Formats: sequence, C-alpha cells, structure tokens
Amino acid sequence: MADVVKIRNSARRIFTVAAFAMLAPFVAVDAANAEKIENPVAVFSGLDKITGRIISFDVYIGETVQFGALQVTPRVCHTRPQTESPLTTGFVQVDEITLNNEVRRIFSGWMYAASPGLHAVEHAVYDIWLTNCKLASTVPPPEDYDGPPIKGVVADGEDPLAGPDDGVESGPGIPRKKPFQG
Repeated sequence: MADVVKIRNSARRIFTVAAFAMLAPFVAVDAANAEKIENPVAVFSGLDKITGRIISFDVYIGETVQFGALQVTPRVCHTRPQTESPLTTGFVQVDEITLNNEVRRIFSGWMYAASPGLHAVEHAVYDIWLTNCKLASTVPPPEDYDGPPIKGVVADGEDPLAGPDDGVESGPGIPRKKPFQG
C-alpha cells in the first residue's frame, strides 16, 4: 500500500511540473507585456560628499541638469500602474565636467529606484541615484521639451504623492519621559 501512495505522489509531482513547464512561456510573455507608464519627469537624489547634503531634484526627459560637476540627462523613465508590483526604471546618462573643462561620460545605463545601491553613480565627490518618476513637476519644462506628455501641473508647495492634509500644523509632539528604572 505504501508503494502505491509513493507512486501516486510521484505522478502528481511529475504532472504538476509538466503543467507548469507548459504554462511558463505564457506567464513570462504576460509579465514582459506588463503595461509601462512613460513619465515626463525623473526624480533624482544627489549626495554632495563634501557638505553631506542630500538634494532631490526633478529632470525632464531629454533635459540636462547639472549637479556639482556632474551633468544628468534622463532618456526614459518608466513606472508601472498601481495594480502591478512597483518598478521604477530609467535610462540615464551622466557626464563629468573635468578640471580642464572637458566633458567625459562616466555613466550610461539603466537605474532602478528599488536598488539605488546597485544602480547609482558613485563619483569621488557626488553620488546620484534615481528615486522616482512623475507625470508632472513644479519645475517648468524646458522650452524645447518634446518628451512624453505632461499630465497636469503640480501647484507650488504641493506634493502629489502626499496623502490628504489633516490640518495639524504641529510636529510629532514632545516625547514622553522614560519610566524610572531602578
């Protein structure tokens, strides 16, 4: 009787593996065809290692922005719809302006917001990484902008990713004292 149970379990495993192997190409094709949203604005963070400041800045697709001695030019910035698992990617080119006033390409490739430690530009003085993609920005687009369409305009001081304002103007409050431990 035990041998019959083993044979049945073995047959189930073989059938399950075979069925999954037949469906795997369709699952992979479906994941590859997941809808991408082309965004007109890439959001970067930059670290100035001398001052220790981290600055967030918006750059339109095809626009070149200078951060310290680096020039950042995003070519595409993709996100997924909210119904999919989050994935923010961007193809970015970064040039360095040398002390001789020459422009030298130091990075050209894909950046992934989910893993900035792996896909960031690490310079001797400045680090730059992709944090997000947006459909609109408080920064006006350049005059010769011809990238993806801009969806609306964000008002000054308004964060499109922030939740509703609860009307509380105070900070987090005064911390409580720790109980006496004696």
